[in-house]
Amino acid sequence: MTTHDFGKVAVLMGGTSAEREISLKSGAAVLAALLRQGVDAHAFDPSGQSLSALEQGGFERAFLILHGRGGEDGALQGALQLMGIPYTGSGVMASALGMDKWRSKLVWQAAGLPVPDFVLLDEGTDFEAVERRLGLPLFVKPANEGSSVGVSKVKASGELAGAYGEARRHDPLVLAEHYLGGGEYTVPVLGDTPLPAIRIEPATEFYDYEAKYFRDDTRYHCPSGLSPAAEQAMQDLAMRAFQVLGCRGWGRVDVLLDEGGLPYLLEINTAPGMTDHSLVPMAARQAGMSFDQLCLRVLEMARVE
Repeated sequence: MTTHDFGKVAVLMGGTSAEREISLKSGAAVLAALLRQGVDAHAFDPSGQSLSALEQGGFERAFLILHGRGGEDGALQGALQLMGIPYTGSGVMASALGMDKWRSKLVWQAAGLPVPDFVLLDEGTDFEAVERRLGLPLFVKPANEGSSVGVSKVKASGELAGAYGEARRHDPLVLAEHYLGGGEYTVPVLGDTPLPAIRIEPATEFYDYEAKYFRDDTRYHCPSGLSPAAEQAMQDLAMRAFQVLGCRGWGRVDVLLDEGGLPYLLEINTAPGMTDHSLVPMAARQAGMSFDQLCLRVLEMARVE
């Protein structure tokens, strides 16, 4: 497929979620890459433009690089589906499941895949009992936010109720999750192929919003340093997680190791970041693929369900 075969392409970026700033950075990088490769690509921000402008403007394909709600949760995918405009990434169901950390974990559990022990919290929760069950430290997170928005690490007894209140500001569904201390990894997926795993070593308390996008002291190891067998096992688990949710095109599966080196699924990102700090481009480089080639490959896989 040549770049002319893509037709007029909308790079959907920005939006109204808590991750708007990162989406704009990702979108600008993708747009520049597509333009360098001769694609007739145009920026499109749904926060200020009606989606009907996609049809009226004659767009033939959409590169979705919106992060978070309204872009990564199936809503936009459904609209494009109805308009018959091929789009990148996962479809409606997989996008919605992937955005919801609680329900994606339930699906993975049902399929027999390992996830850290977790509890869904509400105002009537016995927070002391949860602390005893999950142990300390533990993590608290909104179920439907990305980029570590609203996430906190509870290290001392009695802190869980406050952490719940903070997370509850971002989403009605809040999870408490058992801490696994064997290391944090991510496995990008491109088509039917897992890319090299990346080991993430934040200088901060955990891999939070600042560490992900703005700090320069977060260390990324690609190659990951895992043995070939351990890396293969992690990639196999990531691909299984990707497929069980019905994902397609591309994505990124975050994995934690326990102290014994066994992998557990943390979450999935169906529209990963594409900024200068992002992980999918890093793994693609390790696999011999440039950023421009990566963007073209993702766009090539755009379709309607």
